[in-house]
Amino acid sequence: MAKDPVCGKDIDEEEARQQTGQTRFGAAEVDPQKGTRRFHNGTWFYFCGLECRSKFMASPDSFIGAGSS
Repeated sequence: MAKDPVCGKDIDEEEARQQTGQTRFGAAEVDPQKGTRRFHNGTWFYFCGLECRSKFMASPDSFIGAGSS
C-alpha cells in the first residue's frame, strides 16, 4: 500500500488506478473518492482524494522534502 504524503492515509494503488468509465473524448476516468495519483519527478504519488492531491500540487517539496527526487 502507498501512503498519502499529505495526510498519511494508506492508499490501495489498484483501487486508485481502477478505471470507472471514459469521458466523452475517450479518456479514462477514475473515482477520486477511491483515491487519486500524481506523477512527480519520476515517481507516482497516491492521495486519498482531490483535496490532498491539490495541496501536494501547490507545494510538492513541502511534503516530500526539497532533497527528494
